Amino acid sequence: MTDDGDIDFRTQRMPSAEGNGAARDTFKKAWSAYERGVRNVATPLLRPLAEKIAAPVVLDLVGFWLSWHLEGGFEGLQRLGMSRASIYRRVSIFRKTFGVHPDEFEFPGVAIDLDAYLSSSQKSIGPRATHPKSQSQTTDK
Repeated sequence: MTDDGDIDFRTQRMPSAEGNGAARDTFKKAWSAYERGVRNVATPLLRPLAEKIAAPVVLDLVGFWLSWHLEGGFEGLQRLGMSRASIYRRVSIFRKTFGVHPDEFEFPGVAIDLDAYLSSSQKSIGPRATHPKSQSQTTDK
């Protein structure tokens, strides 16, 4: 006690900043019940939508990955007309989806033959004349 009769609670410390944790435990129980309730209601409604959206997004990312490698990465996609913001956004989505940068990702069973792509007489994604590898081949000769 202090001189004026007040109790000094600093001498009667609680086990933690949370005290005994009663409020925290009650909150955790309430939050868990809320999560279960939302999951039970939302999952049947959202699962079909998520499945419908997932396939086109993954297909778009696979095309992005292939274009990234065939056209020479960031600069190649800019050469095709993609904006910097669009490329950064797709790289970000790719990393969130596949866990790595498109430069580092390898699809199992998929091999890219860049020389065959550039020497093919069929239409390529972008102009071959401005492709970095085509330019280096013409200056090497």
